[in-house]
Amino acid sequence: MLAGCAGSATTSAADAGPPQSGGTLRYGLSGAPTCSDPAQSGTNQTIYVTRQVVDSLTDQNPETGEVEPWLAESWEVGADAKSFTFQLKDGVTFSDGTPLDATAVKDNFDAITGTLGAAKAPLAASYLTGYQGATVVGPLTVRIDFSAPNAQFLQASSTPQLGIQSTATSAQSAESRCLGTNIGSGPFTYADYQKDRSVTLAKRTGYNWGSAVFGHEGEAYLDRIEFTIVPESGVRTGSLSSDQLDAVSDALPQDAPQIEATGGRILTASNPGVPFGIQPNVTRGALQDPAVRTALVPAINRQELVDTVLGPDFRTATSTLASATPGYVELADVTYDPEKAKSLLDAAGWVPGGDGIREKDGQKLSFKVMYSAVFAGNQAILELTQQQLRAVGVDLQLELVSTSEATARQGTKDYDATYYNSTRADGDILRTSFAVDGRNLNARGPIPDLDASLTEQLSTTDVAARNEILATAQQQVLDNGLWIPTIELSQAVGAASKVQDLKFEASARLQFFDTWLSA
Repeated sequence: MLAGCAGSATTSAADAGPPQSGGTLRYGLSGAPTCSDPAQSGTNQTIYVTRQVVDSLTDQNPETGEVEPWLAESWEVGADAKSFTFQLKDGVTFSDGTPLDATAVKDNFDAITGTLGAAKAPLAASYLTGYQGATVVGPLTVRIDFSAPNAQFLQASSTPQLGIQSTATSAQSAESRCLGTNIGSGPFTYADYQKDRSVTLAKRTGYNWGSAVFGHEGEAYLDRIEFTIVPESGVRTGSLSSDQLDAVSDALPQDAPQIEATGGRILTASNPGVPFGIQPNVTRGALQDPAVRTALVPAINRQELVDTVLGPDFRTATSTLASATPGYVELADVTYDPEKAKSLLDAAGWVPGGDGIREKDGQKLSFKVMYSAVFAGNQAILELTQQQLRAVGVDLQLELVSTSEATARQGTKDYDATYYNSTRADGDILRTSFAVDGRNLNARGPIPDLDASLTEQLSTTDVAARNEILATAQQQVLDNGLWIPTIELSQAVGAASKVQDLKFEASARLQFFDTWLSA
């Protein structure tokens, strides 16, 4: 299952009748979109918006995980997984009226690897690792070539980060692409974009080339979607219950009674990818000691985190991949065992001091974790984690920063540790998150066995064989202390009773194409 834990992954009322066109859906985001450009989007709140304005070459079925047609009606993968040839649908246009053709696809990928790069578009750039170029084989035929096998690319072609925008957009600077003027071929267009305040999308008239995964053909049902930023959970819930909003992000367990009392419901979908966790900078302070990093894993009571902060719609992390990810395996070492944590620290020479915090050679076992409020539960989860680690003699200090500051400091490796998750419905997210030649937020040097696994899975197109490699890689990431898992993220969306067919796509992000409003 790629979508769905407790709860439902879609809204639909049996007695609501057939879908109706028209109306404006008012949506409350828990955080501001960081950029209007799908290629540069990373947070869920950003992708909820940007996903609606671009189509991708392919789509991924949330029920089966299969890659299905969207802008490309067919494709061929080279035997060595180094080339991918897409045959595009005829008659697709961007919202400025220009045709979507092979040249536009080439311009998009050239811009991601050139103008944007990994600094501005880390996910998109990682999907195009080894990109040698795109060849316009014909007006509607484009071949993408890589310098080495890249088996993950077909699934990557379904992501919003590789959504296709017009040449007029891909020719712009990274900064200009964040201002809400992006031109895509998607079912909605930007009508208004007010940074850090609101976004309004309008239905694309004449849209008729939806994904094979979509529930209907033709245009979207909604006329408009109005996104407003409402950071406070209680305010979002109150606005939904009082009919000021129709749907809201990050509906926490304590919000459920108020939402349900007015006929609403909470929809949930479990995010695939890397679960929330602490990523240590292995060059800084006490976290340079592998024994410390290893001991942190059994010191955390993940079930207490879920039960205390999140509720039954969430799951504990049990691996370095989330359970909804293809290729996931449960790792026995991700188990709460505080006595094991103490024993590991004792053996490594970290001795409890007078205040209960361990010390070694005059150094306190203390480190800071940098995080931002991209998910409403982050602070409460880390505060409880702080208490749990203190019980084994570790002083965890919390450092809340803005999303933009977190991104900037991740780029310069200016942190002891950073806390986040990364969503993708493909096990290659391990390479994106942990490869030595990628973002490398661990600031690590070579680890030959892990590096070999992350590279080998790219050259393996057989699903079973690739999953075996990914299983090994999951354990290797843990064994090397590169990730301290906490909880799996679930999308929990509060929706009013009139909101029908609000769906999650394969990566647990909202897709509004099939959504409609009943009377």
